[in-house]
Amino acid sequence: MEDMILYDRLQFAFTITFHYIFPQLTMGLSLIIVYFKGQFLRTQIEKYNDAAKFFMKIFAVNFTMGVITGIPMEFQFGTNWAKFSELTGGIIGQTLAMEGLFSFFLESSFLVLFIFGEKLMGPKLHFLTAFLVFLGSWASGYFILATNAWMQHPVGYEILENGKYVLKNFSALFSNPWLLPAFLHNQMASLVTSSFVVASIGAFYLLNKSHLEFGKLFLKTGVVFGLVSSLLVAFPTGDWNAKNVAKYQPAAFAAMEGIFETEHAGSEIVLIGQPNMVEKKLDNKIAVPNVLSFLTYQDWNKQILGMDRFPEEELPTNVPGLYYSYHIMVGLGTIFIGVMALAFFFLLRKKLFHIRPLLWGIMVLAPFAYIANITGWYVAELGRQPYLVYGLLQTSEGVSPTVSSGNTLFTLLGFIGLYILLGILFLVLVGKTIYKGPVVQNH
Repeated sequence: MEDMILYDRLQFAFTITFHYIFPQLTMGLSLIIVYFKGQFLRTQIEKYNDAAKFFMKIFAVNFTMGVITGIPMEFQFGTNWAKFSELTGGIIGQTLAMEGLFSFFLESSFLVLFIFGEKLMGPKLHFLTAFLVFLGSWASGYFILATNAWMQHPVGYEILENGKYVLKNFSALFSNPWLLPAFLHNQMASLVTSSFVVASIGAFYLLNKSHLEFGKLFLKTGVVFGLVSSLLVAFPTGDWNAKNVAKYQPAAFAAMEGIFETEHAGSEIVLIGQPNMVEKKLDNKIAVPNVLSFLTYQDWNKQILGMDRFPEEELPTNVPGLYYSYHIMVGLGTIFIGVMALAFFFLLRKKLFHIRPLLWGIMVLAPFAYIANITGWYVAELGRQPYLVYGLLQTSEGVSPTVSSGNTLFTLLGFIGLYILLGILFLVLVGKTIYKGPVVQNH
C-alpha cells in the first residue's frame, strides 16, 4: 500500500511539475503582451506591435505544451486517485469544469484570433483579443487555485452518509480566505518568470549584438515588470500567504520554518540550516532571534508552536523536502529582487545595456525563476500532507484500490520518456523563434 501511494504521488508530482513549466510563463506573458499592444495603440510605434506578435508566438508554443501536458493529469484523477475523485468530485469538479468551459475556451479562441485576425480586425479589436487572452489565462489560474484552496482549507461543504463531500454554499468556494492570497502570489510569481524570460531574451540579443532595438526594448520591459513583480511576490502576497499557513496549517508552518522545538518567547527566523530528523533539530543553523514572530504576528515575543507540539501523524510527511523547498523559494526570490533592483538602477542611469556581467546574470537567472515557482508549489503541496483535503481526507484514503504500484511505475517511466521528447521539441521550437527574432513588418 505504501509503494502504491508513493508511486501515485510520484507520477502526479512529475506530470504536474513538467506541466507547470508552461502556464507559469503564459499567465505572466499575457500581461506583458497586453502592455506591448497598449503601447502600440497609444504611440503607433510599430516595434511595440512587432514585440507583441513575437511574444505571442512563444506564448502559443507554451500554451500548446500546457494543454498537451495538462490532459494526463485530468486522467490521473480517474486512474490513480479514483477514491478521491469519487468523494470530492461534487466540489472540485465544479471549479475544474469552470476552468475548462470558461477560461480555456476564452483563452484558446482569442489566441487564434490574435494570431490570424489582425488584418481583419484592426488595431483596437486586435488589442481586445490580446486582453481577452490575458483574461482567460488569469481566469484559468483563478479556478485552479480555487480548487487547490478548497483542498488546503475546505469551506462550504457537508459530508453525506456515504462519505461524499458536497457543496453546501457555492459562494464559499470563491470567498475562501485561502484563495485570494494564493492567487495573487501565484500570478505575481508567474509574472516574475515571464519578466525574466523577456529580459533574458533582450540580454541575449544585446550580448549577441543582434536585433539591438528589440533587445533594448525587451530588457527594459522585463526589468521594470520584474522589479515590480519580484517585490509583490515577497510583500504583500508572500507575507499574506505565510500568515495564512501559520493560521490554518500551523504544523506545516513549523516544518517549513524549521521550528522543531517551541520557544517560550519569540521565534527566530532561520536563514540557513539542515533538518536533522533523527535528533529533531537543525544542524549548522544561522538564525536571527525573534524576527519570525514579528513578521508573522507583528509581536517580537509572540510564541509560535514548534513541531514538538503536534502529534507525529499531523506533521507533514516530508519535513526536509518542505523545509528546503521553502528556503530555496525565499532565497531565490531575494536574489531576484536584488538583481532586478540593480538592473533598474543602471537602467535609470542609462548604463544597463553596456554592463555585460549584469546582462549575463539576467540571462542565466531565467531558469531559476522556474525553479522558484515550482518549489513554491512544492511548499503548498508538501505542507498539506498527510492530507489530500486538509484535516478531512488523508492521502492514503484517496488512492485507487485497483491500480497496482507496478502499473503506476510503468506508466511513470512512459511519461518520463515522452516528456523528455516533448521538452526537447519545446526547446527547439522556442530556441528557433528567439534566434530568428521579431519579424519587422514593412509598412
